[in-house]
Amino acid sequence: MFGRRKKQNSRVTDSPVSPVSPKNFGRRIKELLSRRGQIGEAFYEELEDLLVEADFGAAAAVDLVNELREYRRNNSGGLSRDELIEELKSLIRPSLKVFNLTPDPEKLTLYLVLGVNGAGKTTTIAKMAHQFAQSGTAKIVLAAGDTFRAAAIDQLEIHGQRVGARVVKQEHGSDPGAVIYDAINSAVSRSDTLIIADTAGRMHNRTNLVKELSKIDRIIRERIGNSGVYRKLLVIDATTGQNGMRQAESFHESIGVDAVIMTKYDSTAKGGLVAAISRKLNLPFAFLGRGEGMDDLLPFNPEIYLDELLAGD
Repeated sequence: MFGRRKKQNSRVTDSPVSPVSPKNFGRRIKELLSRRGQIGEAFYEELEDLLVEADFGAAAAVDLVNELREYRRNNSGGLSRDELIEELKSLIRPSLKVFNLTPDPEKLTLYLVLGVNGAGKTTTIAKMAHQFAQSGTAKIVLAAGDTFRAAAIDQLEIHGQRVGARVVKQEHGSDPGAVIYDAINSAVSRSDTLIIADTAGRMHNRTNLVKELSKIDRIIRERIGNSGVYRKLLVIDATTGQNGMRQAESFHESIGVDAVIMTKYDSTAKGGLVAAISRKLNLPFAFLGRGEGMDDLLPFNPEIYLDELLAGD
């Protein structure tokens, strides 16, 4: 399938060809579909290029275009622009899954937040804590498990003060597993119901990071067991393009991921990365970060995502 076009391998790189925001992508799709004349091979090649530029990834782009080809062959009476857009939505929609993050008020819940440095883990933790505190669904503890960076500990403590959540921490360089162990014991003794734990993200030293995360994972499983709820949440910066896909693959392979949170989706994000991760790794999404404010971490809604991706308004 991938040998169909000789130019394909040469055009897939980590460097963006041009900024393709969700709105621009939808506008360009509409422009392509609204052109007069026959829908032929040139149309499908340009559509495939657009999908690759929008971070769907080469494999997904080829699959989607081939599926559109088949759909059109089976509808030889002709299809309008809107019908093709709706069919593109229908091809993407099945892979989009939602993960509902609602702490169980009757059990201790722990969210272990993963991601590379700079993805927005600590800010995302603050936004999550703010939302759960506002809704009154949980008594919250924040665990400063990124002991590799002193700034991460300080930042989490500041956020904890702002959202009214206790922060369990140790000194810079401490064992992160010990910090999270202490956070669990503290939560149990005080009848808290939700722990949101930060972790390190120094992917340049992947072996040590995987070993560290595996140890934390083991501690949490042994300490919480079947009496609580434990979820691993991966934070990905939407502007990193296919690097975000590689991060998702790496973390999911190393420790297992329950859900993805996409940050900076309001910036220069291209949109297709959400669909690409969903399609390739079968991972659900919990939130999309749509701004800098505490209320700008919004639950993932597949229909809104598809409308925005393909609307171009």
